[in-house]
Amino acid sequence: MKWQSPSNIAIVKYWGKKDVQIPINPSISFSLKHSYTTTEIVLKPKESKSAISFDFSFEGSQNTAFEEKILKYFGQVKDQFGIFDHHHLSISSSNTFPHSTGIASSASAMSALALCILSAEYPKGRISENEFNKKASYFARLASGSACRSIYPGFSVWGNLDGIENSSSHEASQLKNIHPEFNQLQDAILIVKSSRKKVSSSMGHSLMENHPFRDARIEQAQIHARQLTKALTNGDFETFSQICESEALSLHALMMTSNPSYILMEPESLVLIEKIKEFRKQSGLKLCFTLDAGPNIHLIYPLAVKEKIITFIKAELLSHCESGNWIDDEMGDGPKQLNV
Repeated sequence: MKWQSPSNIAIVKYWGKKDVQIPINPSISFSLKHSYTTTEIVLKPKESKSAISFDFSFEGSQNTAFEEKILKYFGQVKDQFGIFDHHHLSISSSNTFPHSTGIASSASAMSALALCILSAEYPKGRISENEFNKKASYFARLASGSACRSIYPGFSVWGNLDGIENSSSHEASQLKNIHPEFNQLQDAILIVKSSRKKVSSSMGHSLMENHPFRDARIEQAQIHARQLTKALTNGDFETFSQICESEALSLHALMMTSNPSYILMEPESLVLIEKIKEFRKQSGLKLCFTLDAGPNIHLIYPLAVKEKIITFIKAELLSHCESGNWIDDEMGDGPKQLNV
């Protein structure tokens, strides 16, 4: 089994959880095209039913920290899948982008892993594509919350949201009736820092449990999610931009006001944000920024203005990126099974 699964960039952010990977607020994201994880699992028979058995390599090398995450995940789901009883799983994985830097590497990695497990348990045609995707999203969520949104192309929603049919906290679902304005969004990921971020997303989520602004954040996310779904239907890029940037800055404000507190942006992150705002004001072009839980900036814009945006990036922004590094990404078509 071999799957390629994308990262996704949240416009309305998931921040804070309860129980087993249940979000305290709804989130909305879109999947990327070029930032993805490729994972392959080779099943090797073992003589008797025994404890979970697997080996894991990331880009050709052992990754002990990720092995621990996988073992914990397999412990949660092993009773749901017969393959663990009589097989050793040999797992290899690689990314097209830096991991643990705030570009949702766990979303792509864990969704790819869940898809491999599902395709081993449910060979093609055994269940419908819709049911397969629903199960994949459910089991990806157990590994990493945001991974459940990577199962679908385009925009997806995760968490209960009034007015959105089939929205659920247990799995994501694809948003329908998206205006053509948002069908070919571009995402220029400006790499301010590629090293591992100071605090894991899991730790960040836990800090929301006793956060003084927890209730206000839940209300804000609900309002933003409802406003965003309307904007996506109506082709309202201005509202999209306002929500996108407010959500990004709210996320980092929550981190800065938690206990203990963390500052995940770098000085260059702030310089890039100010330059993007000024360029938008001067040019009148449609563009906006967001960040995940890290210092790197996602510059989001429609395909129609790509030439002008790329010129701006090269002239004004790359000098503030680590070694001039950036990823020219765009909205993607969702995961792909590679060995069928």
